[in-house]
Amino acid sequence: MTFPHIYLIAGEPSGDRLGALLIQALRRKTRAECQISGIGGMEMQKMGLHSQFPMSELTVMGLAEILPRLPNLYKRIRETVTHILDSKPDVVVTIDAPDFTFRVIQQIRGKNIPIVHYVAPSVWAWKPWRAKKLAGLVDHLLTILPFEPPYFEREGLKTTFVGHPVIESRADRGKGNEFRQHHGISSEEKILCLLPGSRPSEVSRIMPILKEIVSRLDNLNLNLFIPTVDTVGVLIGKEIKSWENIPRIINNDEEKYSAFAASDAAIAVSGTVALELAIAKVPYLTIYKFNPITALIGRAMIKTPFVNIVNILLGCEVVPELIQKNCKSDIIIPYLLDFFDNPNSANAQVVRFNEAINQLRTGNQNPSDRAAKVVLDSIQ
Repeated sequence: MTFPHIYLIAGEPSGDRLGALLIQALRRKTRAECQISGIGGMEMQKMGLHSQFPMSELTVMGLAEILPRLPNLYKRIRETVTHILDSKPDVVVTIDAPDFTFRVIQQIRGKNIPIVHYVAPSVWAWKPWRAKKLAGLVDHLLTILPFEPPYFEREGLKTTFVGHPVIESRADRGKGNEFRQHHGISSEEKILCLLPGSRPSEVSRIMPILKEIVSRLDNLNLNLFIPTVDTVGVLIGKEIKSWENIPRIINNDEEKYSAFAASDAAIAVSGTVALELAIAKVPYLTIYKFNPITALIGRAMIKTPFVNIVNILLGCEVVPELIQKNCKSDIIIPYLLDFFDNPNSANAQVVRFNEAINQLRTGNQNPSDRAAKVVLDSIQ
């Protein structure tokens, strides 16, 4: 097998990072003799991908947020399908982003192109019927959570748990002391990391809450940092201009992980960062505020009692979840003060993180290498 052509599609920052790791692994396994094309963000582009259009156009979440953007999404779906059929890749790998990727898959299915989907839909949480639907669309599914394969295997879909990408993220290798020295922060001062999300819609809802929290903690003289991504960097920059205690922005992974290592606590929306903070051993709490319409639909459909993946893996609320009506400063602040003032409370949470992270490993092999093997095998 020489110079296989692999078409990758990612639709949001977490998928972009996953895609970048996959590209690296594919090049290792083919000794760089492979052609990569498709759609991705800055991380995949750093690995040499020429994205067919900006990935940011696909970064959207929630029914109310998607509706206004449907015309452009359908336009991009048509363009992507045409590009795939014209370029005839040896395999198509779709990475999460089901609102976009599944619509593309539906139109290329049956065209003699193997299809691998990376990151399973959360059928264990809501819409369990999606397992059967996906089984009729793709040839192989790669999951990043250990309990997912049975949901899809019972529908006849080849499924492989490859491990979670947080394992090879370097999130546990931050240089906390160097970070504090670089920013002139003593070991006695407190650092709070704020992580408002990677989608413009969620950032717009979360930032006013974070502003109120910070203003009410002004007497603590906190050092604030906001690790961010390209999709929302400009928006966050505008939001913090009116803050009295203006956070410092971090826009690369190396500095983000060092900020984690230096932090005393963090506030984060649910997502990949939940596991990054856990592997970095940062005490934190999860907050989220949905669009009211999305929240109403979600309450009727979601089957799991938790939204944070650490809590789901452990089966109990180790990370406080302050969602929707509980996403208020007067409810959130006592949790933060407990982390700052009570080391035992923070340490108790961090100890449980190890239990969750160990469930995401698959021996000594990197998740991206396991994923790359499945992708290349699907061509044969």
